[in-house]
Amino acid sequence: MNEVFEKNKGVFPAGEKSGDALEGNFISRAIDDTEWWAIAWIEAYDLTGDRRYLDMAVTIANYVQGYWDTSTCGGGVWWDRERTYKNAVTNGLYIRMTAALHNRLVGDTVWLQRATAGWNWFIGSGMINSSNLVNDGVTGACANNGQTVWTYNQGLAIGGALELWRATGDSSLLARARQLGDAAMSSLSPGGVLTESCDPAGTCDDNQKQFKGIFMRYFMDLADSTGDASYRTYAQRQADSIWQNDRDSLNRLGERWAGGGTRDWRTQASALGALVAATPAG
Repeated sequence: MNEVFEKNKGVFPAGEKSGDALEGNFISRAIDDTEWWAIAWIEAYDLTGDRRYLDMAVTIANYVQGYWDTSTCGGGVWWDRERTYKNAVTNGLYIRMTAALHNRLVGDTVWLQRATAGWNWFIGSGMINSSNLVNDGVTGACANNGQTVWTYNQGLAIGGALELWRATGDSSLLARARQLGDAAMSSLSPGGVLTESCDPAGTCDDNQKQFKGIFMRYFMDLADSTGDASYRTYAQRQADSIWQNDRDSLNRLGERWAGGGTRDWRTQASALGALVAATPAG
């Protein structure tokens, strides 16, 4: 973690470390990519207790806060510096990030206010549809755009609700996390196995290959937070299917957890996320 931190916190031109230029402190024009770094350094702080990781997460979050904008659609964080789109991933990450900072910064009130505002905006945006599935974003007219239900958006909505529940003790947040988890199990899991919409045709791009692993990271949080046996069973089913049906002779794990599809480092990381999710907390 120290090596990643020290070698990547500087300034790099576009194409060297990322498609976008990195401007120092893990900041780029892509607000969601920047938020992922904040989440990573919060987790690094949890593992090590090293305050510089938490301080970096605060630095990143302060940058992101500049893209919270109430003048369009009444709130929400923009997806990019050009302010072209308000979407589920950026705002799911924002809720998780701000609530997590509150839960780690003694005496904080500011990040909690921001997390609560983020959640209230997200719920009011209509991005969670009537089936408790998260569509990709909102239109220019500030309505659900009906675009693809990606598993990572579903997972981040669960993760944001859970972190804010830990911050506030509001039982309605835990109930909403359950609704989102239940919807994923019933609607995104043909044959009981989590499936990305692009999996059957093999058309997932390099980002989409990783989405299911992100979902499982936050679904694991739901299972750990509730102790619900049905969530444990679902997580175990994913791990079992991957190990039995999606593993080749070199232990490479593929894109389609029911079996088949591309195998690369992205699909490996995503499937490993599901294996980890099947392990008990502790």
